[in-house]
Amino acid sequence: MTDNSPLRLGTRRSKLAMAQSGHVADAVSEVTGRAVELVEITTYGDTSREHLAQIGGTGVFVAALRDALLRGEVDFAVHSLKDLPTAQPEGLVLAAVPVREDPRDVLVARDGLTFAQLPSGSRIGTGSPRRMAQLNAYARSHGLGIETVPIRGNVDTRIGFVRSGELDAVVLAAAGLNRLGRSGEVTDFLSVDTVLPAPGQGALAIECAASSADLAAALAELDDPYTRAAVTAERALLAALEAGCSAPVGALADLLADGQAVNELRLRGVVGSTDGASLVQMSTTGPVPTSHDDAAAIGRELAAEMLAKGAAGLMGERAL
Repeated sequence: MTDNSPLRLGTRRSKLAMAQSGHVADAVSEVTGRAVELVEITTYGDTSREHLAQIGGTGVFVAALRDALLRGEVDFAVHSLKDLPTAQPEGLVLAAVPVREDPRDVLVARDGLTFAQLPSGSRIGTGSPRRMAQLNAYARSHGLGIETVPIRGNVDTRIGFVRSGELDAVVLAAAGLNRLGRSGEVTDFLSVDTVLPAPGQGALAIECAASSADLAAALAELDDPYTRAAVTAERALLAALEAGCSAPVGALADLLADGQAVNELRLRGVVGSTDGASLVQMSTTGPVPTSHDDAAAIGRELAAEMLAKGAAGLMGERAL
């Protein structure tokens, strides 16, 4: 007999998590014909007030969701892919990686200012060592007298620092603001030539129990092979560098087209000291991966080159 009971989707409680889970819920309902109800779960990353670099950012936003999946309290879960540890836990499967949103970082600044227009002495808030490293490196090389300030909090809290005058600008992910319908607040899109995003930024991960084969097959209809290949390469780079989610590592894989045909994958990676004094930035190009192993090999290859250039000494957090 066909099961028509609602599917339970595990999600973090934040506005952003609820918004992106709501989009996925609609898509899953369409492919399965079943209603989807959101089950709100509080994670350690949501309750801790420490900066991510202090609490060891790896997995702090996903562990509680994964525990709920393994206990059968939810049927599947939606994560921001950049929050996922690179090792896949036993008993769970990454069933789908939907089409990626804009992976870039953006600036929300006072008075509608762009990054280039920020005056000397401007204070820019971010909770990411990766962003700090690249912003500070850019500022050093272009003679910009900016100061990066560590912050925590949701989108409202972060933008509130600008509205109150406490900060001149904050850096956020374009994807989050787009999913919240708040892209109109962006004052500048930061080029990936200036700031490479976090590995997997802009992509979502839909995870379920490995034992739920029928559900995994249904969820797989939402998978985008190009996004999956790109983020697999990025995450393999992160894993090979033995870096956690809060380490100052940026990566972005682009699928390059010759006319109508996609025929190459370019992977760019960066590791830097948070003061911007030292940066290792490299790229590699290869054929479009036809398997998970092919995509991962590209990431490992670039990581090896970066390690040979001294990347290991620039990472504040090593994997445990």
